[in-house]
Amino acid sequence: MSTLLVASTGGHLKELHHLHRRLAGVEGPYRWVTFDTPQSRSLLAGEEVEFVRFVGDRDALNAVRSLGEARRLTSDPAVEAVISTGASVAVPYIVMGRARGLRCCYVESAARLDGPSLSGRLLSRIPGVGLVTQCRGWAGGRWRYGGSVFDSFECAELEAAGERLDKIVVALGTTAEAFPRIVRRLKQIVPPEAEVLWQTGNTDPAEVGVPGHYMLPERELSEAMREADAVVCHAGVGNALAALEVGKCPVIVPRRLAHAELVDDHQVQIARELGDRGLAVVAEADEVTREDLLQASQRRVSASGAPAALAVAA
Repeated sequence: MSTLLVASTGGHLKELHHLHRRLAGVEGPYRWVTFDTPQSRSLLAGEEVEFVRFVGDRDALNAVRSLGEARRLTSDPAVEAVISTGASVAVPYIVMGRARGLRCCYVESAARLDGPSLSGRLLSRIPGVGLVTQCRGWAGGRWRYGGSVFDSFECAELEAAGERLDKIVVALGTTAEAFPRIVRRLKQIVPPEAEVLWQTGNTDPAEVGVPGHYMLPERELSEAMREADAVVCHAGVGNALAALEVGKCPVIVPRRLAHAELVDDHQVQIARELGDRGLAVVAEADEVTREDLLQASQRRVSASGAPAALAVAA
């Protein structure tokens, strides 16, 4: 028997990859269902993967078009469960999974600190779907608190901290909106001799005058973060996890709705959560300083012990 692990690429896939080792109530082997990107091919190298139709955020048309693929994959007699961390791609697979009587569970993203996403709200209307939140504050009813992807980490000051910023990684994710404010600010404060790797996503490198990459393979980005003196990320869960997993305390910069950098201000909540946990240096895009970069470079993140199992039974 096997379990389908379904997620959009980006932060949702990164969360599920981090959390799947904690799953209790389902068994491997696991089959991953996601989109074909450099991130997914690198992160899931050696795993059994089904690359499926892209479904964007609130993309009802492609979610409906995905029902055929979802029916085919969930109809495999070897599949007994469907687990997803979102986003919209979760809906067709969990709908078809429940129609076939499979065990299904939706784990809401750690980015949702004030209530469920649209996908979570839709799936909560389907009887028998297990619902897990990573935020204790709004757990209740059918939503059970299952701990957070950030529970695995703790941060401490280095005893012998350096003052150099020779290598810097800037990771802005692949959200649809551009984020030129942070690039322009960093160009003002980063030492001219520093080597900077720019993962700019939909921020046009030519417009902001940097040699940017739209997306990098997971292993390449993680290795660059590991070797960097400082890591600067937008406040997306995926980039934050990538930095924490290689021992870096990132400078986290939230995108702002007021600047048309995202569809809402949920990154402000993520930044606050990471700051409160002491796992990031938080700064606004127009206010990042060289001292913020140095402060982050003088901290190290480590595993804080095995987190509790994440029960996914409905």
